[in-house]
Amino acid sequence: MSSPETTPHEQTADACPVIASLEQIGSKWRLAVLHELLDGEQRFNELKRSTGANARTLSRVLDDLGEMGFVERRLEEDAPIATYYSLTDKGESLEPVFGEIECWAGSWLDEDDLEA
Repeated sequence: MSSPETTPHEQTADACPVIASLEQIGSKWRLAVLHELLDGEQRFNELKRSTGANARTLSRVLDDLGEMGFVERRLEEDAPIATYYSLTDKGESLEPVFGEIECWAGSWLDEDDLEA
C-alpha cells in the first residue's frame, strides 16, 4: 500500500524507466524540437517555423532540454547575433527511438491519426 506522501504516479515513474523517460522527453513540443534537431543544428527561428511553436513555448522547451542535457546552445556574436541549437550526444542517442516510433506509426496509425 502507498504512503500518504507518495502518489501512485510517483511510484510508477520510479518503478518504470519508460515512464521516467517520457516525463523528460514526452511533451508534444519537446518531441517536435528533438525530432527537428535530428536533421542538424538550427537557428531559433528555423525551429519556430518547422515546429509551429510560438516563441515563448519554444524558448521554454529549449531551456528545459538544455538543462536536461539533450540540447546545446551556441551563440554567434557577429552581426547579426544568432543563436544555434543542436543535439548533444544524449539527444542524438534518441534517433533510433524516433525511427522505431515512425515505423510503429506507419503500421498502426491511419492518415487521420497522423494529421492530428
